[in-house]
Amino acid sequence: MSVNFDENLLDIKTKVVAIGDGLLEANKILLTALSDCNEQKFNNARAHIKNIGVKTDEIDNIIIKVLALYTPEASDLRQVIAYLKITNELSRACANTRSFIRGFTDVCADVDVKTINEYAVPMQMSTVKAIKLSLSMIHCEDEDEIQEIYNDVLIEENKTDDLYEMVERNLASQANDSSKFEKFHKMLRALRKSSKIASRTISIANLLVYAKIGGNFRS
Repeated sequence: MSVNFDENLLDIKTKVVAIGDGLLEANKILLTALSDCNEQKFNNARAHIKNIGVKTDEIDNIIIKVLALYTPEASDLRQVIAYLKITNELSRACANTRSFIRGFTDVCADVDVKTINEYAVPMQMSTVKAIKLSLSMIHCEDEDEIQEIYNDVLIEENKTDDLYEMVERNLASQANDSSKFEKFHKMLRALRKSSKIASRTISIANLLVYAKIGGNFRS
């Protein structure tokens, strides 16, 4: 492909990484905010994922221009298509993060500290690891290493699912009156958003495997 194509592809990657870094930083801050229900930290986390729709639209417009001007083929086309889909996954992950912030801010002060430390913090730790690992695949070119990273992302995503099921059972056993049920339901709904963020990282990792190795999109 031409030099102009390579420059546009680098621009796309750079902008995707910038959104991903903001998502990662927001979730790192959330991890520290959970331990003390610090409202300022929750607000700081939100600041890292502002105007995502504008940013992803900008990337998508560049991709559409690239497809129209250069008609890339083979591996170049795979990369462009993958990044077009990755912007959507990042947008959804940021939306899940905002929902998690909003939901957990409402219930954090009412939730037992032990429950937060035992379930919410480990869930968020795995979510952060999954985001970081999936983003590292953008810079990786070794096929074996890409596959290894993908497997590591899958492990962290599975951890969030397992922890969510555990906390769901735990809170259900404690919800013996209507007031507790409502509080626990709100917490579960918030924690589910954390789990969904990790699910988005699997989708991103799938797309990067496709972009760099080929094959079919994974489910």
